[in-house]
Amino acid sequence: MTNEPRRLFILDTNVLMHDPMALFHFEEHDIFLPMTVLEELDAGKKGMSEVSRNVRETNRLIDQIISDATFEDIKIGLSLERIHPKGGTDFQHLGKLYFETEPLIAQLPTHLPSHKADNHILQTGLALKEQYPQRNVTLVTKDINMRIKSSAVGLHSEDYYNDRVLEDADLLYSGWEILPDNFFETHGSSMKSWLDNGRTFYELDVEHDCKWYPNQALISANDSGFSAIVREVQDGKAILEYMHDFTNPNSTVWGINARNAEQNIAMNYLMDPDIDFVSLLGVAGTGKTLLTLAAALEQTLDQNIYNEIIMTRTTIPVGEDIGFLPGTEEEKMTPWMGALMDNLEVLTKADGHTDWEKETTQQLLNKRIKIKSMNFMRGRTFLKKFIILDEAQNLTPKQMKTLVTRAGEGTKVVCLGNIGQIDSPYLTETTTGLTYIVDRFKSWNHSAHITLQQGERSRLAEFASDNL
Repeated sequence: MTNEPRRLFILDTNVLMHDPMALFHFEEHDIFLPMTVLEELDAGKKGMSEVSRNVRETNRLIDQIISDATFEDIKIGLSLERIHPKGGTDFQHLGKLYFETEPLIAQLPTHLPSHKADNHILQTGLALKEQYPQRNVTLVTKDINMRIKSSAVGLHSEDYYNDRVLEDADLLYSGWEILPDNFFETHGSSMKSWLDNGRTFYELDVEHDCKWYPNQALISANDSGFSAIVREVQDGKAILEYMHDFTNPNSTVWGINARNAEQNIAMNYLMDPDIDFVSLLGVAGTGKTLLTLAAALEQTLDQNIYNEIIMTRTTIPVGEDIGFLPGTEEEKMTPWMGALMDNLEVLTKADGHTDWEKETTQQLLNKRIKIKSMNFMRGRTFLKKFIILDEAQNLTPKQMKTLVTRAGEGTKVVCLGNIGQIDSPYLTETTTGLTYIVDRFKSWNHSAHITLQQGERSRLAEFASDNL
């Protein structure tokens, strides 16, 4: 290796298992892959899991980089610009990729067994640090314990940050904004209003750097009760639509009303056929599932906008795994769909109806509501479906893309989740696919998002949520 001022990053196996494109996310700096990492990639390439697919993709990329290279070329480092995975110029001016072509030995503390893979990577990192003292040698790993051990032996380490959507989850777009008290005094003189098919619209002047997003909810801070949805912001003009009031007892959706302003916003999004994607974030008891199912049943069974409801979620257990389950795909998924089934029972209760009427209703629902496993979504296309992705905080960005791109013409996708309750050991609030899609979709005219905060489950649940 030549003595260059560029940083030298040693990639741990878990980084490439998480993101094969990590090879191209270190700008002009160089990357080093220890032989142990290549061995672990070889051991993890079999299977149909997301990790196995990522390993195979990593192997394909490395194979393309080293194709036609001689051993001497590999020893002096291969330019990462040899391939362009996206077919463009995004990967120009990159550094080099180095492999462990000769033994790199460094002294580890005697209490660390050198035969363990992690410790061999640490040993390689320390040897590189000694060999190139003028370079900043950094181990990049998503393993917290590995970073702790690295610091303990004197090797600088960092987490893999490229998959972070935001620096802090508190910066995530909330989907709504409270208007100041003097909003109407400030904009009243330039405001225009009109009716179109029973819908009320307003046009007003705004600053050119206005931060409103399409379908963002605006709620007045005073007692006027004004609430609207931003439909368009362009050339210093904003068009708002007056929000339908689903808190009104006469505006029920499959027999339920919104109980607060946040739920009213969510119901407006869920009942709008022009919005193809809706994401609802919120803690337990805020009504995400109940509102979504009510809107789905209303638009599928009564309005015939969609011909079927598809419900799915990730299958990550909170406690010990219950093992393999017998039966069909739908029967296997039933234990994971308890929350959806509980809410469906609330919506379909038939007090005063005969057993025959109840049974007929249940048979109708069984025909129009399908429970699917995410494992069999790849390659499918859903037309005119209302798709509900529950517990979406446990999806990676790549899994989220795979699922949402299944939507065909006339399909609506609703993602439900709580980023404060992630069960996957490899995701955080800033790297989950739910955070990723909320941030990426906020500027699209056919998507909407709302973060629900006010609990409506019961006084017991609300007290437990606040105090436990």
